[in-house]
Amino acid sequence: RSPAGMLLVAAGLLLAVAAGGRGSPAGEQESPPGSRFVCTSLPLDAAGAGCPLPPVPMQGGALPPEEELKATVLQLRETVLQQKETIGSQREAIRELTGKLSRCEGADGKAGAWKNEVGKGKDTMGDLPRDPAQVIEQLSRTMQTLKDRLESLEHQLRANVSYAALPSDLREMLQRRLGDLERQLLSKVAELEDEKSLLHNETSAHRQKTETALNALLERVSELEKGNSAFKSPDEFKVSLPLRTNYLYGKIKKTLPELYAFTVCLWLRSSASPGIGTPFSYAVPGQANEIVLIEWGNNPIELLINDKVAQLPLFISDGKWHHICITWTTRDGMWEAFQDGEKLGTGENLAPWHPIKPGGVLILGQEQDTVGGRFDATQAFVGEMSQFNIWDRVLKAEDIMNIANCSINMPGNIIPWVDNNVDVFGGATKWPVETCEERLLDL
Repeated sequence: RSPAGMLLVAAGLLLAVAAGGRGSPAGEQESPPGSRFVCTSLPLDAAGAGCPLPPVPMQGGALPPEEELKATVLQLRETVLQQKETIGSQREAIRELTGKLSRCEGADGKAGAWKNEVGKGKDTMGDLPRDPAQVIEQLSRTMQTLKDRLESLEHQLRANVSYAALPSDLREMLQRRLGDLERQLLSKVAELEDEKSLLHNETSAHRQKTETALNALLERVSELEKGNSAFKSPDEFKVSLPLRTNYLYGKIKKTLPELYAFTVCLWLRSSASPGIGTPFSYAVPGQANEIVLIEWGNNPIELLINDKVAQLPLFISDGKWHHICITWTTRDGMWEAFQDGEKLGTGENLAPWHPIKPGGVLILGQEQDTVGGRFDATQAFVGEMSQFNIWDRVLKAEDIMNIANCSINMPGNIIPWVDNNVDVFGGATKWPVETCEERLLDL
């Protein structure tokens, strides 16, 4: 053939290859049915009409046929590559649209199914409603309807036929029915009587228990009234600790706040020897000897604060009433000791700058090794005490003298001596105390 014919044949082959490149490899995807490619030779003058080719630049005149064919093939390859890119982009667009269409169809299908499900009516086939209230209401209506029909029949029966004119079998049936109803009524009455009897018995038992509890409370109140009747005033009592044991003691119900100074005063009488023991002790968590007044063995009376010791020049083991006052301040640990209104000693550096800790336990008659317990019988106080008062300041010497000679009655502002603030344990007792003047005569 001529070079132009060969050119057309090559163009046709390349177009066929480009068209085949749009599909998948053999065995995966075939060309759409009913389409095929036909390669035919065209005249040279018809090539531009059916498949326009880009112009080939002319350089210095006509090219040899082989060069012209190569240039044409290169142009066709570029055209084929552009067509492949266009076809690829179109395939992506088709796949995207197909996916969107599938999702739309799926959503529409679900919506339709949901609409169909909602549109379905629930056929209960005439069943009773599931709600108990509706069931009861429906049964009530049915019973009321039957009752109305029965009353209507009875009314008609009374209006048309007298009881005497009724047939004998009907009359017997009515009598049996009335007898059954009467027996049911009597049975129900008997059940109600039994329930009434049981209720009466339970009420009687409950009443008896209530009366017993009330009687016990009345007896307790009477005991308390008798116990307090011996004291003309809430502070006119004394605590008696007659034996040296580890279980007789008194306890102050109130506790101490944090103190930076204090004054402790009390009346006491003891003839025990050697040593009077422990008139009082105050213990807090972590320190059993926060405040202790003790005379143990042949040692002099000692004041302990935060386990620090000061010896006091007091002498009170003669079996007579004595008024004792002790003052202390955290400022330089200053202390004073008064006996029967007279200052007998003073000192300093007793637990200086140590505040008394709050929330502890205050015990009369025992020394505490733990908070509120573990007493030692050899350190117990034996005798009587009264008017145990604590102030949160250092009292003046003249105030202490006036208290000791019965000129004034000055209860403590932190711990006052009142009956309902003192409990006794282990055989310790409360008794009416001698008057202040009588105690003075005992000095």
